Amino acid sequence: MLDRYPQFWSDAFDFQGRIRRIDYWTIVLLNLVIASLLSLMSGSLAWVFGVAVIVPFFSMQIRRIRDTGRAWPWIFISLVPLIGQLCLLWILIGPSDDQVRSPR
Repeated sequence: MLDRYPQFWSDAFDFQGRIRRIDYWTIVLLNLVIASLLSLMSGSLAWVFGVAVIVPFFSMQIRRIRDTGRAWPWIFISLVPLIGQLCLLWILIGPSDDQVRSPR
């Protein structure tokens, strides 16, 4: 589980690749735990961490959207209040493109 986290940082500016669903949600969970622990220690530490993960998290979301078979501009759907954020969550939760296309 922790072996995926260094990859999150090394792929911070990789907007072209893909990321599997399990890897995406593992990193989201780890970032949530780290931010929670930092906020318990100091609110400013959590704020600095939040700023530091903006670009890597944005690139990871784009790679996850691409993994579902959609184009990267789908990330802008989150700008629509509430409905857009729910749509983006639905996309991020969805299966990878190769899982959708494979016959059952």
